[in-house]
Amino acid sequence: MFKGFTRVFTHTERLQNCVSPFLRNNVLCARENKMGSIGYIFMRTKKHDRGNPSALFIPVPVKPNPDDINIGEEFTGRLKKQDLLKILNKFYQKPEIRVLASDNGLDDQLLHQAFLSFRRHCLEHDLPPDLHITISDILQGAGHVDDLFPYFLRHARLAFPHLDCLDDLKKISDLRTPANWYTQARSMNRKIIFHAGPTNSGKTYHAMERFLTAKSGVYCGPLKLLATEIYHKSNKRGTPCDLITGEERRHASHYNIIDTPEDSEDSPEKETKSLLLDEAELTPSSHVACTVEMTSLNHSYEVAIIDEIQMIGDRGRGWAWTRAILGLQAEEIHLCGEAGAINLVEEICNTTGEEMEVRTYKRLTQLKVEDSALGSLDNVKPGDCIVCFNKNDIYSVSRAIEQRGHEVAVIYGSLPPGTKLAQANKFNDPDSSCKVMVATDAIGLGINLSIRRVIFYSLIKPIVNEDGDKEMDVISISQALQIAGRAGRYGSAWETGYVTTFKSEDLATLKTLLSKSPEPVLQAGLHPTAEQMELYAYHLPHASLSSLMDIFVHLCTVDDSLYFMCNTEAFKFLAEMIQHVPLPLRARYVFCCAPINNKLPFVCATFLKMVRQYSRNEPITRNWMCNAVDWPLPAPKTIMDLVHLE
Repeated sequence: MFKGFTRVFTHTERLQNCVSPFLRNNVLCARENKMGSIGYIFMRTKKHDRGNPSALFIPVPVKPNPDDINIGEEFTGRLKKQDLLKILNKFYQKPEIRVLASDNGLDDQLLHQAFLSFRRHCLEHDLPPDLHITISDILQGAGHVDDLFPYFLRHARLAFPHLDCLDDLKKISDLRTPANWYTQARSMNRKIIFHAGPTNSGKTYHAMERFLTAKSGVYCGPLKLLATEIYHKSNKRGTPCDLITGEERRHASHYNIIDTPEDSEDSPEKETKSLLLDEAELTPSSHVACTVEMTSLNHSYEVAIIDEIQMIGDRGRGWAWTRAILGLQAEEIHLCGEAGAINLVEEICNTTGEEMEVRTYKRLTQLKVEDSALGSLDNVKPGDCIVCFNKNDIYSVSRAIEQRGHEVAVIYGSLPPGTKLAQANKFNDPDSSCKVMVATDAIGLGINLSIRRVIFYSLIKPIVNEDGDKEMDVISISQALQIAGRAGRYGSAWETGYVTTFKSEDLATLKTLLSKSPEPVLQAGLHPTAEQMELYAYHLPHASLSSLMDIFVHLCTVDDSLYFMCNTEAFKFLAEMIQHVPLPLRARYVFCCAPINNKLPFVCATFLKMVRQYSRNEPITRNWMCNAVDWPLPAPKTIMDLVHLE
């Protein structure tokens, strides 16, 4: 929808807006406009250019100074173009020039581009007096061709203005010591406790008990669903707790007034109660349940829980767990997750000077792998959960099971948290007629379900590789263990859990996956901060946010024994989408962090409307939002209508 997005910059912007030649290839490349000296264009480049980023850029056209008086010709006479061309080519062919250019940040590709620009400039315009005299001296044998280098370098820096601030940019993007970014956390004597164990081992339970008895606390989870579950659990236990996710804010007062059993799902009654409550004065609670990206580093807590800590190695979201570990201002930080992350977190704690206590847990119930696959949906039994890895399978499998007389609960990623919880509660309720669930791997992350048997409909799922591209691959050991471990929850009706596959050919692979320990997490994710982007914008004031991000990613220095740079493609997509909307850089950065599905035109269009509304300094109210999405939406009649509603 937004491919080929371009922005034309005027001549006055060119010098400040030159993009670093070190940009990776899938980003914005600068190329000369066919209009010559009017400007140049930033545009998206193809992925096959990635291997040679310097080749993507040509020098910004450099115009002569109109105030210069051509007195060089009066002193030394007119220079013939053929003589000038001969001297310039001789200069370029000298090996020493390449060494000098490299020392000044010009690799072979940039040197070639800069030379072509320099030669064209010399042949088409009157030369500055000093350059004219120097070339004349060389022609007469009174100078050496190497004497041209200072003039060439001056021209190259005009053509590539970033060369003058390259050292500053590299210093800003030095990410080797991210622990030093969080001075408030470094000034505290924090206690780090790692609760390590498989699913259904009680690791999160023990951390939560400490959370509920603390004077203040924050729970940081990987899913809106988990944050919502902790919100409900805390308030039900008598510990007032607020909820903060990317799309929702609820105070503990909401729980007492709105979140009653009869209002477990979104309803007009619940919406009315919420509107009435919004008019009342709300006081923030001392406890907060939030998604990890929404974690506030500006508040102090007695206890913090960071759940599913192994996701610190996630290629897209790992930075949020790294940020939470390094930056949370909490006296105690409880990390819950797989043992595979222990060594990495211990190394990170060494960089902060903090000690880590490890508490290990064993599974509380037995988990058995069945000797045969399910084979047919006719063999589905109460307590079964069929796990699918794409939405089409979710729809087809749930419909087929319903046709066989079973009531089915459905959970997948894009469902609202309230709907997911309602589906989970229906499935868990022993008095409910709903005894079968169809779900995605979203159930693998902490949600409590009374599952007797987990059935993998397939072992192949789409993954995002290191380049940000999607590909199909077998699920990881960690994913297999997480999902299979949901069977036989402690304290439920099923004290023994079972796991199998739908297809017989997948069963051997599943047994192999479940027989292994989780892969060790080797690196923690990082992501450029808003402050770093603002510093980059100071040096390159007219570069787009997408360009700034790409420059940063390429120039950054990372301690790869501990960290990696997370994928920024989704961020850049949104940055390009809203580039034409006037916004302060900080606000632009925040908008680009929105976790929206950029493959859905309706979502992108609504996102753009919200950005425009904000840029006009107008409130984004409930009524405005209803008008923007044409609310209320009609009831879905097809699968595509349902996807649109989600």
